[in-house]
Amino acid sequence: GKPVHYATTLSSDGFGIGAIVESHEGRPTKVEGNPDHPASRGATDAVMQVAVLTLFDPDRSRTPLKDGEPAAYGDFLKDMAALVSRWAASQGHGGALLVEATTSPTAAAQIDALRVRYPELKIYRQDPLATPAAEAVSRALFGSSLTPIYRFDRADVILSLDADFLGEGPGRLAYARDLAAHRRVRSPNDRMSRLYVVESTSTITGAAADHRLAIKPSEVESVAAGLNAALAGQSGGSGSAIDQAWRTVLVDDLRAAGRNALVVAGAHQSAFVQAAALSANAKLGALGNTVELIEPPDALQVDGDLAALCEAIGDGAIDTVVVLGANPLHTAPARLDAHKAFSSLKLLVHHGLYRDETAFPAHWHVPAAHELESWSDIRAHDGAASLVQPLIKPLYDGKTMHELLAVFGGQFETDPLAIVRQHWAALDDDAWRKALRDGVMSNSAARPVSVTVPPDLGGLRPAAKAADGIEIRFVADPWLRDGRFANASWLQELPRPLTKIVWGNAALISPVTAERLKIANGKVINVASNGVNVDAPAWIMPGHPDETITLSFGFGRKAGSVAALSEGYDAFPLRGTAEWMATGAVITPRENSARVITTQHHQAMEGRAIVRHASLDAFRQDPDFVRKDAPPDPTESLYPDWPYDQEAWAMAIDLSACIGCMACVSACQAENNIATVGPDECERGREMHWLRVDRYYAGPLDAPETFFQPVPCMHCEKAPCEVVCPVNATVHTHDGLNAQVYNRCIGTRYCSQNCPYKVRRFNFLDHQSFDKDEAGPEQGVHNPNVSVRSRGVMEKCTYCVQRISAKRIQAQIENRDIADGEVVTACQQACPTQAITFGDRNRKDAKVVREKSAPQNYALLEELNTRPRTTYLGK
Repeated sequence: GKPVHYATTLSSDGFGIGAIVESHEGRPTKVEGNPDHPASRGATDAVMQVAVLTLFDPDRSRTPLKDGEPAAYGDFLKDMAALVSRWAASQGHGGALLVEATTSPTAAAQIDALRVRYPELKIYRQDPLATPAAEAVSRALFGSSLTPIYRFDRADVILSLDADFLGEGPGRLAYARDLAAHRRVRSPNDRMSRLYVVESTSTITGAAADHRLAIKPSEVESVAAGLNAALAGQSGGSGSAIDQAWRTVLVDDLRAAGRNALVVAGAHQSAFVQAAALSANAKLGALGNTVELIEPPDALQVDGDLAALCEAIGDGAIDTVVVLGANPLHTAPARLDAHKAFSSLKLLVHHGLYRDETAFPAHWHVPAAHELESWSDIRAHDGAASLVQPLIKPLYDGKTMHELLAVFGGQFETDPLAIVRQHWAALDDDAWRKALRDGVMSNSAARPVSVTVPPDLGGLRPAAKAADGIEIRFVADPWLRDGRFANASWLQELPRPLTKIVWGNAALISPVTAERLKIANGKVINVASNGVNVDAPAWIMPGHPDETITLSFGFGRKAGSVAALSEGYDAFPLRGTAEWMATGAVITPRENSARVITTQHHQAMEGRAIVRHASLDAFRQDPDFVRKDAPPDPTESLYPDWPYDQEAWAMAIDLSACIGCMACVSACQAENNIATVGPDECERGREMHWLRVDRYYAGPLDAPETFFQPVPCMHCEKAPCEVVCPVNATVHTHDGLNAQVYNRCIGTRYCSQNCPYKVRRFNFLDHQSFDKDEAGPEQGVHNPNVSVRSRGVMEKCTYCVQRISAKRIQAQIENRDIADGEVVTACQQACPTQAITFGDRNRKDAKVVREKSAPQNYALLEELNTRPRTTYLGK
């Protein structure tokens, strides 16, 4: 009955992030970060947590399909044997592979072998989230492809040029960990790094900034040009008087930091902006210190992208396409007319996890093995290699990419483990087992390359001027990405960090632009660009750049699964080949409105001390600033104090470290079997998350400060919920937990009404089936150590009591006390910035005690004298 844990690696936009997966009797149930892996550092994000959900997804493709009808895999092999013979005779003429972005060394070697075997075979890459300018800039500057690695732990002053490095990119977890560590303040003598952000849409990186400037996408180039000119002691760049004043302060700060400064450019930005960022780092002496350049891990050589493939099909040069993992008929821009091109193929083979938009017209569709069922390998953002090992045998007739590549190489009886092991044949058995156990290969990270940035920036120049009119800024949905996770109900129902929108997407616009166009939240607008138009509901976003509209990918799916066919619009048709922005857009309000479901309806604190915050200078002048509005400490109570003479569990949440990434909420759901309720119930305010992350704005609507506050159950020592329950279903434990006894609960909801923090959740409906005849594979995702609740029962955060009990039993067996830090809650373990601390308040040496003794520690709604065990450190 005890769980076992295995190291593996999960893929994120083609790069690896190390994971430790918990398995109960051969069934994976929970994903945690691998502390030894450079990309995870022990943390996870919201998307990693759903790996177990997608594994047991009943909508996964289960069997090969030939022309849409179930077929045997043996029949597929027979047809592919004929294809292999034809390619062998023609050297692969007319054939093409369309692959996703991948850093798998084994896959790259297999594709290289296919090139040798079939010299005429073409390899194309379809990566809708690609940033081709990032590769172009290094070739222009250095003559070879290089990619930057940032060291935020060394940076004292940071400038982001439209780079959401906390929410995007394969290094986001490591970067969040390093940034938070360098900004952690516990005493007036501590120092913290300073973050400037220039951005063209609202991001969690911008929300974390000390100084933020929101501008149109086309104006970022002028800021980069002005920055470089100023650092070189020249005049240059354009911008308003406010931009000039902002830039002057910024440049002085960067110069003062010198080699400990860091300028980060968004990978989606133009080649000039990225070249300007590298040049600024060189001028500051930061190259080799806060930024290093390495050879890119994704070094797969291809013949072109989807646009080139469609052109080749149209010219008659390609008549057979094998699609490995990609879904081009969903992500292709409208101008490519990919549907027409693919419909003319003699043979289309699709390999994927779902029967998606590309699988439907395919002549053959082969189910893909889930990454928790697969043997593979992959590289992290810094080049470190790690292995992917299966936690379970394939549930269905799924095949890995390596197996299919082997088939096209003429190997029809394949073993994915043997394929990967053969590639790493240089490793002896001990080194192989060590790599499997550790989850990362020793000394496999890429070494930094020494470079010199040419003064002319390789001939790269900014645009003549910023564009007039409304601009479009395209972004990937933070959870669904390009739509590949659209069937993950956990992600559909997880609020977006800034908008708090669930089960759909909206077009984001600024308050000024909304007022000019007379647009309200939910108003449907028609967005037209380059001869294509899309209808989308509008959402007014404080702090959003004026005359800019943000459109997100990931929604508007037309095939693939049940949850994927949810509300939302598809932004891909409006896009160019790989552009992340467009100019000259026309917005036309429609007569109708569409529902936009959000879980937070109030955005301001209204002068209440909910999130208490101060600048670093103000903290140094008044370390007790959080006590300024605090009531006198109430010591008297009608109820006697309980003698907590053993453990007294408590939590502290550092609001300076919280970036609002929602990893804690997703981890809590995965750990505690929390149900999803669907869009209709969410619209009624009946979402079931035990932990929410409130987002507040303070200041003017065009440039507000943004604050995040995770709110779990406070586990009050004087809990208002306990005294009103008529059946004693909500009770206090000996170690201070506010516990919920499910089989006593009769659903009066008095406890929820009396909870001032509104953290209790009621099961209005039976969201989880208990009928054995109706049970599907999705039941396999449940944590066996946590009760699954039924209709009519109240539930809430338990401080992960099952983890507390497991460690207590282990300590009793070993005849010792529970060590400090031994109990780690799910939210705490997932947090990339280590914003959450949990432990025994009775241990004087406990970290949670040190956190609570910090001068900025305070309790939420402490005037109510609930004495919450969960407290906050002011920002």
